[in-house]
Amino acid sequence: MSDRKSMKCHVCGGFVHPNKTDIPFKLGERMIVILKDLPVLQCERCREYILEDSVMRRVEEILSMVNQDSELQVVRFAA
Repeated sequence: MSDRKSMKCHVCGGFVHPNKTDIPFKLGERMIVILKDLPVLQCERCREYILEDSVMRRVEEILSMVNQDSELQVVRFAA
């Protein structure tokens, strides 16, 4: 991403700042994976978040390796 200090939220126009948060991802009809400590750029006003491209690539790798037999998994994000 470009200069993070000047990035603005596409929803409300507030500034976004680096943060870590837990985000659920629904995979299919019955499976949810919660990624813990996911690095995001989060709006200071409305709490909307942006995933940088490198983080999203890692999320996709993690989600492709989860156990498909469980309904709920909690996975700690590791870059």
